[in-house]
Amino acid sequence: MLEGAYDFHLFDLDGTLVDAEWEYTRGVFDRVGDRIGRSFSDERVRTLWHGLSGSRNETLRAWGIDPAEFWPAFHAAENPLERAESTYLHPDAERVLATLDGPTGLITHCQSFLTEPVLDRLDLHDYFDTVVCCDEEIGWKPDPDPLRMAMADLGVDPKAERGYYAGDGEADVGAAWNAGIDAVHVERLGHDKRGRCVLGDYRVDRLDELLESDGPLDQGGCLEETKRADAAVGLK
Repeated sequence: MLEGAYDFHLFDLDGTLVDAEWEYTRGVFDRVGDRIGRSFSDERVRTLWHGLSGSRNETLRAWGIDPAEFWPAFHAAENPLERAESTYLHPDAERVLATLDGPTGLITHCQSFLTEPVLDRLDLHDYFDTVVCCDEEIGWKPDPDPLRMAMADLGVDPKAERGYYAGDGEADVGAAWNAGIDAVHVERLGHDKRGRCVLGDYRVDRLDELLESDGPLDQGGCLEETKRADAAVGLK
């Protein structure tokens, strides 16, 4: 489907192209817990790491944790070298990246001090013509500004050229639609674990399904439909 159908390609990083080993993830939250005096169950670690509940900030508040306290502790607990050594590229993502022809960008909530070591270790830099790491100045998905920045860097116009953004979260789908491009939702965990179904223009379990399809992919088997308006709300 991708070949010849799109002029440019945009991707999320964590949960879409790469993932970190559980031992590293669990260790980060143990260190965060020590810093803020809270403990995190395995279920809560997975919920926050993968954004299973939608807005991470709203999830933190529901647990009685101030996001302004959590995030500095979280970033301080991350170790860029350890994170890079614990991160692996999904084989299906590698297959897709190797086949793409056209401007390609990466837009991620992962901060630059973590993203760059991961791209270095996995030798991914050459796949991307631009890399945008979201922050308070650039904006956070589903705000379309990070995607618009990437498209400007690539020299593409979504009104004249066809593109898509592939990501694993509701905010990724919302950002794509808000930016005027197609959304690919990559559901690696299964909608049963997420507790709901996120519908994009395409929903896949593996990115290479996009190479095998000649048209829109089946979105059946969902527990709950997510409409475009729902995906486009302000999730942080």
